[in-house]
Amino acid sequence: MSIDHYLNHYPALAAQLPGQAVSWLQALRQNGFDRFAERGFPGLRDEEWRYTNLAGLNKTAFNVSASSAFDADFLNAYRLSDAYCLLLVNGRLLLDASDTPPAAVTVKSLAQALHDQPEQLHAYLGQAVDNQEHNLIAFNNAWFADGLWLEVAAGQIVDKPIQIIHLVTAEDALAVSRNLVVVNQQAEAEIIETFIGSSERYFTAAVSECFVLPNASLAWSKLQLEAGKALHFGGCYVQQARDSRFKHQNFALGSVLARSDIHSDLQQAAECQLDGLYVAGQRQHLDNHTRINHLAPHGVSREFYKGVLDDKARAVFQGRVVVAKDAQQTDSEMNNRNLLLSADAEVDSKPQLEIYADDVKCSHGMTVGQLDEKSLFYLQSRAIDEESARNLLTFAFANEMVEKVAHAGFKALLHRELLQRFPAISL
Repeated sequence: MSIDHYLNHYPALAAQLPGQAVSWLQALRQNGFDRFAERGFPGLRDEEWRYTNLAGLNKTAFNVSASSAFDADFLNAYRLSDAYCLLLVNGRLLLDASDTPPAAVTVKSLAQALHDQPEQLHAYLGQAVDNQEHNLIAFNNAWFADGLWLEVAAGQIVDKPIQIIHLVTAEDALAVSRNLVVVNQQAEAEIIETFIGSSERYFTAAVSECFVLPNASLAWSKLQLEAGKALHFGGCYVQQARDSRFKHQNFALGSVLARSDIHSDLQQAAECQLDGLYVAGQRQHLDNHTRINHLAPHGVSREFYKGVLDDKARAVFQGRVVVAKDAQQTDSEMNNRNLLLSADAEVDSKPQLEIYADDVKCSHGMTVGQLDEKSLFYLQSRAIDEESARNLLTFAFANEMVEKVAHAGFKALLHRELLQRFPAISL
């Protein structure tokens, strides 16, 4: 099987996609379709994908599902009580199963927003993401059927987090969604994006474009807990205006193969913090690509990612910081640390700095290592068996990133997931 499956089914699907009367959207979709038809999914010859093989996308016929049915008990195991929940099932927003947000927050399905206010969306859709970046973005441009339009009013502080749950319930489903998030001037919001699946095999392709206006603040957490045979692509692309603040915490634990893109463009005196943890075992493949573009002076960025790999798992970390010629007085730090629990596990780490200004403070570093034998010996000398000692040290290594989480319910969910992977200890 090749991309012909997707190309052959697209004409019938395209007639059902929202925005049929919106000329600029149809041009965006057509450009995405043409690019995908020409090049297909990214391949190993693409520099940004040389360590991640997407051949599995050509082996299974993934199809868009119209089903909105879901298991409430399964959902509730991941739904946070102290948060406003917005639920997408198989790529489509279910408002009836979602919470009502506060008055300061406008929420619509993207399909409805494209019908009600297409010209307003024209200023945002496709503007934070580079549509020529790679073909999974082109695929999303052409195939997305729904998603979220979320806007926080100027000067408003949302009282608790907004949890966006992406739930896939249909076997061999193709769940393609697009989110647009606007945090207006001097507003503050926190979003917790959660990816789960009650079916075993499917393909998620979700793109979020975020716009953080002057002196506004957006905290975004992502938990990727896809099913064991699922394929996942998630991209978060951010434009930060002057004096804005953006914080992203990325936790990648599920899926057989997953790619996460996080890109942010910083204007003057903007601040960006990217933290992440990826934990993989068996034959999982987790790929994390980040990019911080300092476009103007006095920007500050901090990035810290950790990885834990066991069995024959493989991970990719590529963190890139670009400092433009005019971005003087930039202050940037990046660090990637990896723990290998097996001789067969592998990580490809590539931190990068591209600096075109001459008055900056930038640094980066990476480490790859194994559990400390002296620490293992010490724990075993205290009557802790070897397996428990290894789990204890591994949990402690990973938990440093979880402890950065402020929301108690989300932190408890992360602890639960880590303890399933590294049992035999108690908190």
